[in-house]
Amino acid sequence: MQDHPSMGRRQLLMAGGALGLAAAAGPLLTAPAQAKDTADGPCTRITDLGPGIEQFALMSALQVGDTVYIGSRNLEPTRVIAFHLPTRKVVSQTVLGVGHSIQALAADSTGRYLYAGILTKGDEGKPNIFRWDLTTPDKPAVGVGRTEDRDIRDLAVAPDGTVYAVGGIPGKAPALWKYDPVTGTVTNLGIPDPKATLARAVAATDTTVFFGAGSVLAGGDAASKASLYAYDRAAGTFTNVTPPEMEKDPSLRDLAVFGDRLAVSTSGSTEPAKLAVMDLADLSSYTVTPTTGKVVKNLTANGDTVYFATDAGLHAYSTATKVVAPVAFDGDLGEIWGLDHAGGKLTVVSGYGFVGEVDTAAGTSVVTDLGQAGAPVTPQTTMGIAADHRFVYVGGNNGIARHDLRNGKVVNLRAPGEAKDAEVLNGVLYTGQYSSQGMWTYDPTNDEQPHQLAAFPSEQNRPLDVCYDPVNELLLVGAQSDTEGGGSLWTYSPKTVKKSVYINPVDGTQLVRAVATRDGVAYLGGDNPTTQGPRGTIVAFDPVAGRELWRLDLPATLTTGTAALAVHGRHLYGLTRKGGFFVVDVTIRRVIHTADHRALCPGFASMVTSRGIVYGVSDTTLFRFDPNTFGVSTVVAEINGAWYSGPHVNADSRGLLYTMRGHNLVRIEDRPVI
Repeated sequence: MQDHPSMGRRQLLMAGGALGLAAAAGPLLTAPAQAKDTADGPCTRITDLGPGIEQFALMSALQVGDTVYIGSRNLEPTRVIAFHLPTRKVVSQTVLGVGHSIQALAADSTGRYLYAGILTKGDEGKPNIFRWDLTTPDKPAVGVGRTEDRDIRDLAVAPDGTVYAVGGIPGKAPALWKYDPVTGTVTNLGIPDPKATLARAVAATDTTVFFGAGSVLAGGDAASKASLYAYDRAAGTFTNVTPPEMEKDPSLRDLAVFGDRLAVSTSGSTEPAKLAVMDLADLSSYTVTPTTGKVVKNLTANGDTVYFATDAGLHAYSTATKVVAPVAFDGDLGEIWGLDHAGGKLTVVSGYGFVGEVDTAAGTSVVTDLGQAGAPVTPQTTMGIAADHRFVYVGGNNGIARHDLRNGKVVNLRAPGEAKDAEVLNGVLYTGQYSSQGMWTYDPTNDEQPHQLAAFPSEQNRPLDVCYDPVNELLLVGAQSDTEGGGSLWTYSPKTVKKSVYINPVDGTQLVRAVATRDGVAYLGGDNPTTQGPRGTIVAFDPVAGRELWRLDLPATLTTGTAALAVHGRHLYGLTRKGGFFVVDVTIRRVIHTADHRALCPGFASMVTSRGIVYGVSDTTLFRFDPNTFGVSTVVAEINGAWYSGPHVNADSRGLLYTMRGHNLVRIEDRPVI
């Protein structure tokens, strides 16, 4: 975050600096048709720019008969829609109203009952297993059970109707759960892998339940890698049946029973993801096939062919020839959340919000946009924000909303995964793209859609903070490795297109949560998601030479992990993940001010420097710091932005701020008297 007399962290070198500010009594600028100005105190003006991003975002899909059932993602309220393949219309839906997303769907063998599992931000004390009777779709799904593992990542229904669930809760090893539809009880069947951090796969037969886990989140710190356990339903015992060839992968990703075989897939990291096919009668008899993807998921089969999705599209594996081949599709499928085979066709549900029907014999396909088919298009919780004088960009799941400040028009651009943070330089958008997507870019004058700019090691999968270093002309990205622990600093030169990555610049356990810059020095804020080891270390780093210059451990009262950093003059401002505030004088390399701001900032935060003032935003409040006393004051109380992965605040080249109030994007002109 570079200090500048009139520009903040994210707006250096942005186009449009010639546009001046309107007089305080007049409109901020030519307002979009939907924009509404309100005052929030004598020196603050807020303009409502409408919903940040609107779409039907999804996280699961399952075909039952001629209908595809699709679970929503980061929408309020949560719901399942029914897409009828013959008519290509959404014909019904049910609102669950618990949690934020639905990742798990499963149907019983009769096709009558559809079960859904919920993801939540916190334990709401409500059911997280729901059942929808598909014979009466007009009647809503009902909550039938609750596991103590907060999130449900996968469900399986055994032939006798018993339901099995897996998932997890931060800081606790995941268990295998059973829901008995006869008695209505939910039972914890045990924790087979005490070092696992998350379970994402379950499958069931008459006699056995297969449990797949690993460390796709909160990896490192001795967390286990991919593990597969067989649970004997009669004996109530677990047996580790993980193929040794898969043990280096971070996690089991998917499981499916096809006749007398069990298909098993992994998420990759330092190695490509793998597919195994195991003999149910003799689990020691199996084949393991490496793929070219970072993940293998959404397993389905037709005869001797197992179909699956990766980050690169659709593939088919022949159990007879042991060969993997791509499945042709004319277009970009993006992130795939559903894949089923019936009647010679593959049904593919894309995170881009469409259903694709692929005729594998003819090599043809038909795509139906779910919004046009009747799916509810509603405001979604958001990710990163970037702005210049013309456009504001708001990240969502598999999409980035482009807001045109001249006419109010909003266009949803396609980008796989999530734009966790972004910068606009000379009118061009640069994003840090989760998961394992590296950096993406979009030039509104030349590009129809965003595209990948630079790849980085796939295990460095979660970019968290993007800023621009104008001295070295580098984009700087702080990242986290979910699977291996620790993190990295990425650098990319838009001028020379050269890139570099520096693994674990803080230490082996601390990720790089925040990045700021001054006079060509990058300041890295460490954070540690595990329960052990240091957290909150600040490192001054030379991004050209790739070497540490100095480091600073924060006072013990502030060692809760860095949330955000910003620079003004010689002062590095920082917020911790529990509302601790500190100021470092970088010329003497010492903390010169601390304060407790938990009342304003109870958790994650973001900061930006604009017009010589550092602003911060939390989940609840937009606030500013006095550049002379470092005292804090509220700019907008109860802003309560609808964020998915932490709040963001940005500034354009004129110093106007952009953040979220509820689900709406707002522009804020603040003229404090300092």
